[in-house]
Amino acid sequence: MSVAVSKSSPVVVRPSEPATTSSTTIKLSSFDKGLERMPTAALLVFEHPIHETTETIKRALSQALVHYYPFAGRMVAGADGDDAGHIECSGEGAVFVAASASCAVEEVIASDHSPASRALRNDLAVCYPGESCGPADPLLLVQVTEFSCGGFVLGVTWNHAVADGAGMVQFLKAIGELARGLPSPSVAPVRRDDSLPSLPAVVPIDKLLSLEPFDDLVYLDFTVPSSAIGRIRADFGSRFGGHPCSVFDAVSAVVWRCRTRAVMSDPEAPAALFFSANARRHVGAKQGYYGNCVTAQLVTEKSGTVAGGDVVELAKKIRDAKETIADQFNDAEGGGPRRAATRPVLQDRYDMVIVSSWQNLGFDEVDLGSGRPARVTSRMRERLHFPALGMLPPCKGRDGANVLSVVVKEKHADAFLGELARFIDVINAV
Repeated sequence: MSVAVSKSSPVVVRPSEPATTSSTTIKLSSFDKGLERMPTAALLVFEHPIHETTETIKRALSQALVHYYPFAGRMVAGADGDDAGHIECSGEGAVFVAASASCAVEEVIASDHSPASRALRNDLAVCYPGESCGPADPLLLVQVTEFSCGGFVLGVTWNHAVADGAGMVQFLKAIGELARGLPSPSVAPVRRDDSLPSLPAVVPIDKLLSLEPFDDLVYLDFTVPSSAIGRIRADFGSRFGGHPCSVFDAVSAVVWRCRTRAVMSDPEAPAALFFSANARRHVGAKQGYYGNCVTAQLVTEKSGTVAGGDVVELAKKIRDAKETIADQFNDAEGGGPRRAATRPVLQDRYDMVIVSSWQNLGFDEVDLGSGRPARVTSRMRERLHFPALGMLPPCKGRDGANVLSVVVKEKHADAFLGELARFIDVINAV
């Protein structure tokens, strides 16, 4: 597969009218801090066109920036080490690129981890130079790629300090509503929420990003089939009180076990699973808040226990860890908030995998005028500072949980995929 993506020169899209706000600066919360240099990208793949696709989305983006005006601003560095900086709501605008592709959008829907598929996917979004956000860079980069069949891909890349995944979904839904002719977004956006607790970061992102990235992690795009997930969930329910575990618990347990079998040689060495979770309900964030509000939890076991363990028992460990997340925000007397120091202590970063999920955030509910996306995916860099995987919403043509991962070195890729295939064969044969 050789696909040419032609891009126009970038233009700046500013708010269609001045934003109504009493303040031009937004201080970063404790959930935002450390994320100022981290870009995140999402690709929404739509099979059917809308009227004047590129211009309609460009116009809706301009209208949405009136309501979500921080996206049109810039990050300002702090004056000293104690000040992480702030968002200057300057109205300078977002970068917008119009593009076209010489193939049908089905090529993206069916894309896998082959080099050609990765190359195509990487062409569908605008990237920050050096894959890192600078203080003068726009906080939002948007690309609309129209395909020969009429389908299109909306690629959004943003500075993670402005919004988390749930916040970006809210913003994209607002663009969709405006593109469909609604006069204003149905959810009133909130970016400043002074009621959020001021807490130390669970994940020292700034320290992780200062480390030398791996240069030999391999990109893998695979699906854990629904049949295997269903069997794990049913077994879990029969053994632990009748309630099945979540898809996240089941898939995380499968990947954790298969990866540990493939990469770990010392059964006494730690095997860590570090996963993120939406904390809005735990901290009482205001409805419509779209800034970062994510916490994380750590599960650590000896690699021998994970590699030789029952996948249902591993899913139980993950669910138990999820159920203690609320404890991070309450002190021993149930009073003021505190965030537990769940930072991993490992001799080797390769002993840990970081898991995130977009499955239930609503990316697959965004409607720009021609229905929901057939696939939601992302650009995942191969030079990461830690092994990581992301679970994505269901993809057309794939019956199961779609996973994008950079969790193993190239020398371990065949072993990992082999373990995954054997596990799926065994559990489906039961």
